[in-house]
Amino acid sequence: MAKPDYQSKSLPLWDFTTTLASHGVQLLLSGEQKVPLSSFDEEKTIICLFFSANWCRPCQSFTPKLVQLYNRLRTIGKELEIVFVSLDHDYDGFNANLKSMPWIAVPFNVNLHKKLCERFGVVRIPSLVPLNLDGQSVEEDIIGLIEDYGEDAFPFTRKRREELKALDYSKRQGGKIDQLLARPGRDYVVASNGGKILVSELVGKTVGLYFGAHWCPPCHAFTAQLVEAYKQLRSSRGGCFEVVLVSSDRDQNEFDVNVRGMPWLAVPFEDQTRQDLCRIFNIKAIPALVLIGPDGKPISTNGKNIITLYGAKAFPFTQSSIEEIEASLKKEGDLLPRQIQDIKHEHVLKLDMAKAYVCDYCKRQGKFWAFSCDACDYDLHPTCVEEAC
Repeated sequence: MAKPDYQSKSLPLWDFTTTLASHGVQLLLSGEQKVPLSSFDEEKTIICLFFSANWCRPCQSFTPKLVQLYNRLRTIGKELEIVFVSLDHDYDGFNANLKSMPWIAVPFNVNLHKKLCERFGVVRIPSLVPLNLDGQSVEEDIIGLIEDYGEDAFPFTRKRREELKALDYSKRQGGKIDQLLARPGRDYVVASNGGKILVSELVGKTVGLYFGAHWCPPCHAFTAQLVEAYKQLRSSRGGCFEVVLVSSDRDQNEFDVNVRGMPWLAVPFEDQTRQDLCRIFNIKAIPALVLIGPDGKPISTNGKNIITLYGAKAFPFTQSSIEEIEASLKKEGDLLPRQIQDIKHEHVLKLDMAKAYVCDYCKRQGKFWAFSCDACDYDLHPTCVEEAC
């Protein structure tokens, strides 16, 4: 679904009340009661029109997030009111939708709702349109802003978006692992055995933020590669490298199963930090691995490819270490013949660079250099070559 369209400026409240009055509406619905719009303190309260429908799947997904935001902001004293404008097909759909909402609503009237959509330029749902913001520039994608930042998105202005983006940049580049992984009320990450490890214990280490999920088949394959590299580094270099899972699992049970199969740490499932890290590092697909250096600053957001290609050899994963590996591989390749005729295979085998393969002779996995057949699916590790005389 494309992003909703919004006007660039907040429209005044009277635009809304005038449209209601033209259809004979003086009262709004609040549970079993009716309330006049004049009961709001226009000078203090930000009023948002929420265009939604019970039949709309994106609306079904977004409404619980908006309910959580609304309840939280009201609890901490923020002056916010939301007015539901239904695009349901009938009264039953409208009523079912309204029962899941703690805010007020415009009475069900198909013609009035169409008029409000036209007046406020709403062409897609869900859509949230703030009123009476005194001409402040409104964020163009308020739905996306809330999905990204939750209650911190309030009051939904472009200025607020820029402030939040600046905070994300500061966390990404600030060189403080505790700012990335801890939050007020939680200064730890969890271990596979359920224990709690202080985030402060990760300071000065190279840390891999592993974005993955138990339901994701490609994650299973990459997890095995990462476990191998992790265990090699723990054995050869002690505790200088740590991995922290940033889960995209669908529920707590799935998360628990995922964590139990991993030797490293994890951000707690119920914590908003999981979503924050995905946003801060612009994670669009999993598996993904972001590598953070001992100074707390990002080394690479392409850690998955680094581990897949080079494994533990790439540590400490800096550009210079990658260049050293590639130079060594090139030197190794320069010493090998360009092609061979092996007594175990009928065709000529040519030297090739492969990310990973299984040698058809010794049946062991190989990386990098292989002698491969162009005519059939046959790969031979250089150490398994027996050239014909």
